[in-house]
Amino acid sequence: MSAIPLEGGVEAVGGRAPASGTAECRTDASHAAPLAPRARLLPALAAVYRAQLSRARVARIPLLFVATFQSIGIMILMRGVVDGGSEARAVVAGSSVLVVAFVALNLLAQYFGQLRAGGGLDHYATLPVPPASVVLGTAGAYASFTVPGTAVTAVFGCVLFGLPMGHLWVLAAVIPLAGAALAGLGAALGLLAPRQELATLFGQLGMSAALLLGVLPAGRMPGPIAYARDLLPSTYGVEAFARSFDARPDWGVVGLDLAVCAAVGAVSLAVAAWAYRRAAVR
Repeated sequence: MSAIPLEGGVEAVGGRAPASGTAECRTDASHAAPLAPRARLLPALAAVYRAQLSRARVARIPLLFVATFQSIGIMILMRGVVDGGSEARAVVAGSSVLVVAFVALNLLAQYFGQLRAGGGLDHYATLPVPPASVVLGTAGAYASFTVPGTAVTAVFGCVLFGLPMGHLWVLAAVIPLAGAALAGLGAALGLLAPRQELATLFGQLGMSAALLLGVLPAGRMPGPIAYARDLLPSTYGVEAFARSFDARPDWGVVGLDLAVCAAVGAVSLAVAAWAYRRAAVR
């Protein structure tokens, strides 16, 4: 057996050895296909929203039933304590927004905590979508299921306490603004929690705070608790909805409450987007 010499071995096989591989590598690099541009915020948000909406559609009926039944049951219990007036308006407004808090704060914290613990964030991290679109799309999909339950709770509360229903259209602004504020808080709690169990705990504690500070009349709360109520993002949505039950609502004050709720919602969603980026790179 004779050995093939190294010199000229490549030409003998049928190819010519390049003098240097640098030229070919440089040619391949110059003809490399450019990367696709990063998806814009609104189209990516719509895609995430549709995907999450179809995913959560299976749990729609149980979700609506639990959230609505809970709020209606609280109003029935409070009916034996509150007769009418400003306290009745606070109970109805707080119970209606509680439906949003149950989903946007509690369930969303559990969802993002589970997503982080199970490695689901790795899937979203590989997609060329902005982090804000993932948070906003998921929050919007979960909050969409609260619209029927919130409306049913508000109508039931008006009938139970004898409140006027002429300004229930205010819910069209209260639901998305309070939902954005609570969804941002819930997503941040789920993404920042070191363990899935803590994310569930934080979500339930947040919903309990929304129950106690949002449904109970502010006039019956001690001073320190009343200050803590002002820190809850959904408080301003509750106040705006409660003021709409007045015979002559002060729409300027209602608009101011909604503006504060919108500002708090923007801040909470920004924090949630930052928490998503922080959790996705770990």
